[in-house]
Amino acid sequence: MAEYHRHSIEEATTTYIGGRNPVLEALRSGRTVDTLYLAAGTRESGVRELLHLARQRGVVVQQVPRRKLDDLIGNARHQGVVARVSPYGYWELDDVLARLDGRPTPPFLLLLDGIEDPHNLGAILRTGDAVGVDAVIIPKRRSVGLTPTVVKVSTGAVEYVPVVRVNNLVRCIETLQQHGIWVVGSDAAAEQLYTEVAYDGPIALVIGGEGKGLSRLVREKVDFLVRLPMVGHVNSLNASVAAAVLMYEVLRQRRQQEGR
Repeated sequence: MAEYHRHSIEEATTTYIGGRNPVLEALRSGRTVDTLYLAAGTRESGVRELLHLARQRGVVVQQVPRRKLDDLIGNARHQGVVARVSPYGYWELDDVLARLDGRPTPPFLLLLDGIEDPHNLGAILRTGDAVGVDAVIIPKRRSVGLTPTVVKVSTGAVEYVPVVRVNNLVRCIETLQQHGIWVVGSDAAAEQLYTEVAYDGPIALVIGGEGKGLSRLVREKVDFLVRLPMVGHVNSLNASVAAAVLMYEVLRQRRQQEGR
């Protein structure tokens, strides 16, 4: 999906990302990387590909005390590697829809209704990349954005999965429906099981926030509500786990239809 055009919504001058995989994927994807910081004493053999790509692209490489890396990204786990990169921009919904229009493969979108935990968003982006999600859509309010933690947890998937941020999720759903995309929400009180719906056409899944589920207006607007079967004592799943189950059901049905 790298040929989409990103639009930076927030005015940010510097973004730091940490971790060997996130930094490696930033270099591979073509993101502007200004400086690569390595913890003093890091063995070159362990970061050989990082150094090769950095030098190939003219990135400044500096060895610094590990505590400086802690300060740059708020003591998050960085594995001795931090990069200063261009700010992460969000994508415009119109651009995503225009790109999907007329494509032989039906659209596969994911909407997140109030996901506030950066670890959940990062994990969802990682799974979204694995199953071929075309874009992840989040609301501007009451939702985590593309923070350094999200980037780290996504292990680089944020470089490949477009993230759209909209003012109003309900209006976004209406727009998707006008484009012929069926919207399916996950809700514990739904009558249908998630396996009882066909996902082989244009589809958008909606996952609710941690502990809250779907908001009332979103629940009323979707085309279908589905639930995951629960037989244990805990009556809900982690948002990223629920999203993963549903995304893989979409992938399973589509591969089955293709005879794979």
